[in-house]
Amino acid sequence: MTRIILARLLQAPFALLGVMTIVFFLLSSSGDPAALMVSPDATTEMVEAMRVKMGFDQPLYVQYGNFLWNALHGDFGISFREKEPAFTVVMHYLPATLELTLASVLVSTAISLPLGILSARYRGSFVDFISTTVAVLGQSMPVFWTGIMLVYVLALKLEWLPVGGRGTLAHLIMPALTIGWYFNAMMTRLVRSVMIEILNENYIRTARAKGLSEWTVVAKHAFRNAAVPTLTVWALQLGTILAGTVVAETVFSWPGIGRASIDAVLGRDYPVVLACVAVFSVIFILINLVVDLAYFLIDPRIRSVQ
Repeated sequence: MTRIILARLLQAPFALLGVMTIVFFLLSSSGDPAALMVSPDATTEMVEAMRVKMGFDQPLYVQYGNFLWNALHGDFGISFREKEPAFTVVMHYLPATLELTLASVLVSTAISLPLGILSARYRGSFVDFISTTVAVLGQSMPVFWTGIMLVYVLALKLEWLPVGGRGTLAHLIMPALTIGWYFNAMMTRLVRSVMIEILNENYIRTARAKGLSEWTVVAKHAFRNAAVPTLTVWALQLGTILAGTVVAETVFSWPGIGRASIDAVLGRDYPVVLACVAVFSVIFILINLVVDLAYFLIDPRIRSVQ
């Protein structure tokens, strides 16, 4: 296990460097941010002075080298819009995004696991029909459309929940349902298909022949073996949820990092964009590391191979 942890930790800086390099050069080719930082009636001399002040007059490789050196020290520059350190701006919005992501994962997991297991155990039954219908509907409904419908029904028509914003549990319900609904659909189908395959294995028949209760057979023997592929896809989808918060945060005016990153991209606020990418990349890397460690705890066969 120690060897795996060290290998992942050694790979992480290279993965982060690759992502940051790609984003840096893409942003550099998207236009001149100095023109956005001066008034519309600014002269060419004023734009050039701003370009020199921000260092955009230097060769691209010099800008890239300066960026990497400063980023190693946690300095991504000053936000063009907020006039504050970009990393500080991102960390200000990050808790809201993490809160929304966690709530969405809890909602989807609480629904998908029981539905998927029951659907596989009672294949062809009414429970299976309901589970499959929920999964198909969830996959067919885009996140933005689900959010708009929830706002229309729960906020505007029934007036049960606030339209948008953040602050109370009521503000969190609709964004979490919007993201969790789509994630739940995919996980339900995955758990169902994996459980159906495992429930037909010989060792499951042996466990039943020994007289074990159906709950023990399904929960202890079947689902534990289904946990590894489920956890893999769950981790990948967790990253998708983080990215998907952009849509939900926009629909519900949720003050998170996703919405801040979109505003930064549209405003060519390069330091904030790069800080957002760095934070998201670190989170993705940590998620993958935690999942790799979880494999060892779930499946003893993986420990024996390593």
